[in-house]
Amino acid sequence: MDRIRAIEDWLHTLLNEDFEMEPASEDASFRRYFRVTHQGKTHIVMDAPPDKEDVHPFIDIARRLEMNGVHVPHLFDADLEQGFLLLSDLGSTSYLSALSHETVDSLYGDALQAMLQIQTTNINELPYYNRELLHREMELFREWYLGRHLELPLDRLLSARLETIYETLIQSALAQPRVFVHRDYHSRNLMVMDENNPGVIDFQDAVIGPVTYDLVSLLRDCYIDWPRERVETWALQYRDMAVEKSVIDAIPDEQFLSWFDLMGVQRHLKATGIFARLNYRDGKSGYMNDIPRTLGYVYEVCGRHESLQELKDLLDEIHDMGKFST
Repeated sequence: MDRIRAIEDWLHTLLNEDFEMEPASEDASFRRYFRVTHQGKTHIVMDAPPDKEDVHPFIDIARRLEMNGVHVPHLFDADLEQGFLLLSDLGSTSYLSALSHETVDSLYGDALQAMLQIQTTNINELPYYNRELLHREMELFREWYLGRHLELPLDRLLSARLETIYETLIQSALAQPRVFVHRDYHSRNLMVMDENNPGVIDFQDAVIGPVTYDLVSLLRDCYIDWPRERVETWALQYRDMAVEKSVIDAIPDEQFLSWFDLMGVQRHLKATGIFARLNYRDGKSGYMNDIPRTLGYVYEVCGRHESLQELKDLLDEIHDMGKFST
């Protein structure tokens, strides 16, 4: 309540008139969002406690993307000491709520175009999606899903097997062309807009990384899934667009789809670990419902790549123990 009062006091100094404020959303971090109505218009206030969240990356990335034509929230004002940002309102209609078999081609077409804009944004001084970061993310799967959720003994043998799996995925990721990576480009972070669709949010963790990362985040979304044949068609359509825009050089179908598949496995192992951590550490149990779909992607891809046989075997063993179902 103290922070809400502080937000209201801050808004009174900015707006000088009456306004209404209501919760807009929360995300998987410590940030909260409020919708403020003032003189018939709405804005969004981001509440990011300074001891838990640093708003400087958000401001930096928002400005870079906005300058490159990406539809992101515009920053009107900020109180950096308190961790408050006043932003434009991109509405409340997410891609997740709007996607259907009838709308998906149009919505994904817009999202792929926006992705190309993101990928050609200024990358100066962004951190690299390097070996250490890729590895650290997959360790979330070991610690929070295998260890905490499934209560598997993380002995030396299991650790060695995981390291072999990690190395395969890391080498594939590092072999790819590098671009500006949003890092969480999926249906909950894309908003349906009447103009310059989509609106893009939650970009503050952007890095320089593999060209297929945001693509697989979008097309093999942890929150909604599509038939593999359609996904691969969209992926190759993107590849053709990226070549035409000189984002990447021409890459054979088989190579590009292999990068896409293995990048997805890395991301989905990370996401599975994060979902378990959100449940056990942060008390956000709803994300556990997304684990079967997320690991289902992993299992399906493993069945089509000999290099992932070790991971498939591990998932089969977990399944035989009655701890995992695809």
